[in-house]
Amino acid sequence: MASRVNHVNKTTGVTYVYESISYWDKDKKQSRNKQVCIGKLDPVSREFIPSRRLKPQQAAVRDPVVTASTAIVGPSIILDTLTERLGLEKLLKASFPKIYKQILTMAYYLASHGGPLSHCVSWCRSHEHPFETPLTSQCISEVLRSITMDGKQTFLNKWMKQILEDDYLCYDITSVSSYSELNEYIKYGHNRDKEQLPQLNLAILFGQKGRLPVYYERLPGSITDVTTLHNLLKTFKALEVKTMHYIMDKGFYSKKNVDELLLSKDKFLLSVPLNNKWLQRAIDDIYTTIHGPEGYQKLDDEILYVNTRLYPWGKESRRCYLHLYYNAHARAEAVDKFNEELVLYKHELETGKHVKEHEEAYETFFIIKTTPKRGVQVSYNSDAVNTYINRYSGFMALLSTNIKDPVEALQIYRDKDVVEKSFDDLKNQLDMKRLRMHSSATVDGKLFVQFIALIYMSALRKEMRKSTLIERYAVRENSNKSEVFW
Repeated sequence: MASRVNHVNKTTGVTYVYESISYWDKDKKQSRNKQVCIGKLDPVSREFIPSRRLKPQQAAVRDPVVTASTAIVGPSIILDTLTERLGLEKLLKASFPKIYKQILTMAYYLASHGGPLSHCVSWCRSHEHPFETPLTSQCISEVLRSITMDGKQTFLNKWMKQILEDDYLCYDITSVSSYSELNEYIKYGHNRDKEQLPQLNLAILFGQKGRLPVYYERLPGSITDVTTLHNLLKTFKALEVKTMHYIMDKGFYSKKNVDELLLSKDKFLLSVPLNNKWLQRAIDDIYTTIHGPEGYQKLDDEILYVNTRLYPWGKESRRCYLHLYYNAHARAEAVDKFNEELVLYKHELETGKHVKEHEEAYETFFIIKTTPKRGVQVSYNSDAVNTYINRYSGFMALLSTNIKDPVEALQIYRDKDVVEKSFDDLKNQLDMKRLRMHSSATVDGKLFVQFIALIYMSALRKEMRKSTLIERYAVRENSNKSEVFW
């Protein structure tokens, strides 16, 4: 056993530190001691100064300040396994060779603990993580600013090519509120959380079968859903991505978008709003027959009336399938939602805040009069409103390029809730409910780290669903318990 002994040199006044080591002398058959000088004490601070002849590791061990430490390893055991399985470290290293370990560390923190990235500093001190050295606040800020657009696109391109197979890609947009006025992407727009704050929009592609996020893009807060698809198709063409199969809700429908999707030869399943005249004519054609036994379908415990037809699209008559569904039980809810939309549209007309996508509804369901004295007067077109409610409420329409079976199409469309779960994870688990950062570079960096953390959260949920652990634990509870379930 080794012990410390201090000796003061009477001539110089320097205090030297010796390590006294006990050993067994075989010849004399007794315990003996020997002392080895390992350093000295600073004359002012009395701190230990190791001898130069000691290696750094030897000096660190002999420093009396060094004490035993513990670290929580549960989350890292699981996340390390996922990192290797998904190839994330390799992809991040190729895209960000100098900071990939710091990015992984922040993603580990968000996936296993959550909260503001500023708390990652204290988390690093008590947890095993890829960077090994604890991150500092300054280091986190520098790393976020160092996540360049080129590096991000390199990663996303490699990631997409690695995980994309024959999968349905759910595309959707969420709004993220912010108090910042210094970021050019923070704008007022349609806030999906009903908050009176400026925002940016985040578009995400999510694999329905693989249940992993595939791609994301940050968009200005003022942009609408329907206008984003053009840029997405343009981006994937530049990345030379193979044919895609999109699943989208009616917020992305427009004639122009359908034309572009068909031109790009991408497959799609798209919900169509009922206020389109061509769709109403299609419903009129089958209205008297869809309610009979030919249209009857039972999907689980739900009674539906279904009609499918081949629908030639546009001047070139490109082949599409139009699936029509009528649900009598859903009709009441559809009427309430329709009336709620009409109230919103009337407010837009009265305040002069017109929305381009609502122009057809303005013309169909409202009577607008302008007089010199009373100004703009808006009233409902009761005949048109009643006709719509009586004729079309309870209907739903899906347009597809390749899915012929209406039940299969509806099931695939309903399974797109996977992207809604990812938005919930981002906002409530990965600290994206509010953006507290101001510069666009820092915000972009944080969004990228959150996307990596979302990959981990989604992969964990996928594995837990396989093992039925999802019925007993939340994703984060399971990672903290360090249960290995694969």
